[in-house]
Amino acid sequence: MSAFGHRLPRLAVGVDLGGTWVRGVALSGDRQVARFAGPATPVLELARYLRTVWRRRGWRPSAVGALVVAARGVWTPAERSAARRTLRGLARRVEVISDVEAAWLGTLDGRAGVLVLAGTGSIVLGRDARGRWARAGGLGPLFGDEGSAFWLGREWLRARPDVARGLARAPDGVARIAAHAPAVLARARDGDRRAAAIVRDGQDRLAGLAQEVARALGLRGVLDVGWAGGLMADPWFRAGVGRALTRRRVRARWHRPGSPPVLAAARRAARSL
Repeated sequence: MSAFGHRLPRLAVGVDLGGTWVRGVALSGDRQVARFAGPATPVLELARYLRTVWRRRGWRPSAVGALVVAARGVWTPAERSAARRTLRGLARRVEVISDVEAAWLGTLDGRAGVLVLAGTGSIVLGRDARGRWARAGGLGPLFGDEGSAFWLGREWLRARPDVARGLARAPDGVARIAAHAPAVLARARDGDRRAAAIVRDGQDRLAGLAQEVARALGLRGVLDVGWAGGLMADPWFRAGVGRALTRRRVRARWHRPGSPPVLAAARRAARSL
């Protein structure tokens, strides 16, 4: 049994609960003392998994000073409160935030600005200097995800109804449709007019979401913009989003991703001790 429960009385633990994996980092001061990972679990069942981690590592709940969980799909105060209640007893202080907020903290922590996240899905999250939050997009494949990998793949497949019908009925249809995005980007770079039009439209939609958030928060002047997600990690695609912002008369100062969401959550926990 680990002696962490005795040696490290003020552990700060961050957890990133995504769609596929749950990852955790424990800090003692500025030092990382443990990492753990496992298959993702519904947020309301996460406590069972974490109790197993605590038990295996010999961590007494009283020795964990703060736990911050960054969870996918958790937005409203009611959702956060419900998740936090299930995690009671795991730490002296428990906080639940969205995974997108953790990505924002890892990239723009301490700044007013917006985070443009585009991977399989898409969302833009922003915060002003007073700590007010605003978001645009993030409504999932049925109602949103503009400019995402799923969106690009879906628009491309509109001309392939034979393929689209099969994917629409597949249980993993969203992921399989999103998997077409790299080919759409490659065609666009090679001069395919239809692919290029789809990509430009997606880039402009993401820029529109960023502009919407900036306006909602009253962010003026040069806009600090962070990025996250596999699609935004493509420099060519990201440059197109930048050009779309310029066309909308938004001057952007780009910031590369800094800390991964799980570490950003752990550092947030450490600051609360």
